[in-house]
Amino acid sequence: MMKKSSYIRYVSAVAASSVLLGLPISLQAQPAQINQTVFMDGLDKPWDMAFLSDGTMFVTEKCKGLSVRLPDGTVNNLLGMGGTEGYSMTADDLFCHGQAGMNGVALDPDFDSNRTVFVYSASRMGDDPATNRVLRLTVSDDFSSVSDRTDIVENIPYKQAPTDHPFGDAGAHNGGRIRFNPGDGFLYVTTGDNHNSSLPQFGDNLGSKVLRIDRDGKAAPTNADALPDGFDARTYTYGHRNVQGIAFHPKSHQPIITEHGPWHTDEVNALVPGGNSGWDPRPNMAGRGDCPDNYCGYEPNQNDGMDPNERRKYMPMTDYETYPDAMKPLWTNNNYSQGISSAAFLEGEQWGDWNGRLVVSFLGIGFGDTPVGQRINVINLVPEGPEIVDNTEMPLSAGPARFRGLVMGPDGSLYVATDEGQIHRFTAE
Repeated sequence: MMKKSSYIRYVSAVAASSVLLGLPISLQAQPAQINQTVFMDGLDKPWDMAFLSDGTMFVTEKCKGLSVRLPDGTVNNLLGMGGTEGYSMTADDLFCHGQAGMNGVALDPDFDSNRTVFVYSASRMGDDPATNRVLRLTVSDDFSSVSDRTDIVENIPYKQAPTDHPFGDAGAHNGGRIRFNPGDGFLYVTTGDNHNSSLPQFGDNLGSKVLRIDRDGKAAPTNADALPDGFDARTYTYGHRNVQGIAFHPKSHQPIITEHGPWHTDEVNALVPGGNSGWDPRPNMAGRGDCPDNYCGYEPNQNDGMDPNERRKYMPMTDYETYPDAMKPLWTNNNYSQGISSAAFLEGEQWGDWNGRLVVSFLGIGFGDTPVGQRINVINLVPEGPEIVDNTEMPLSAGPARFRGLVMGPDGSLYVATDEGQIHRFTAE
């Protein structure tokens, strides 16, 4: 397959590391004074958040649904999954299983005039196979209910049944983050590979992709200009494993994603139109033989610890030998896979040297000799390239957790959803 446009801009992780190592200590970021408090508690696996300018916060709980917290602390339950109670509207087709459920949420940039919110959720219509969908909803003036459900994307792949893999249950590798890019106004949707090796490098499906669509679910007009022939025009980039974080550089608006690695090599990537992330877990190629259930994503020795360098040689996260033009990551996690999750950019003078820096979160998956690593990293990205010039760890006064989602609030605080059922508020002084 040949690209219509061969232009791909990237920077190598090696080059980025050399920039960091060459910095004098005086130029490297000094930690801000951070306070970490619990903003909401008692939630059921909160997954994502979205804010209005007055502090109104929409939040998804993976196995319950969409709710909204008003500035006075009142919580209204809006859209419930099948089998839930206490929601203004319940949709029987929406369900959760494994990593799938109600995941991402995003507010229309013109929410004040059109009252529109978008969510990403697993859905099963009757006897049809389950899929992931992007739903568009209208929020009532008093924030007590939603209506006018429209499914703007209906066919994002969902893993239908368990397979013989780590984390191999149905619903695995489900992607699910959705964000509007303030630069181009389009909605970006991240998806996963479902432990299905036929998804990443093929354009006849929406799995293992980052989509770029309008508010009706139609492809951004320029997507197809950079894609290989035959690709679904809603695709922006492809060849991904499981993207669960996306944010946009505050100056260039270039999309930056976080991508889970296969027992090695969590990645932070800068996306370019039509870019290939280089993940290809098919058996019987690149020197490999057969693999369990036709998916080589954890090979060799998928259930046993081993030197991550040796595993990486056999099953690379980004296969440059097969795809020499693949996007090169900005950063890789010291050959570890610790469940990198969400991403956001810090905003506001209160963050001092950290104003405008990228934050990425980790769930903390320990395997073999891999440290658990539940943390939030603060990364300085200059827009040209972009390049990493500093990478440090945010202090956690309240301790670590499985950090699932990162969102900046209108008050300049960083809000963090955790699998333990809380939303934490990080403030800088």
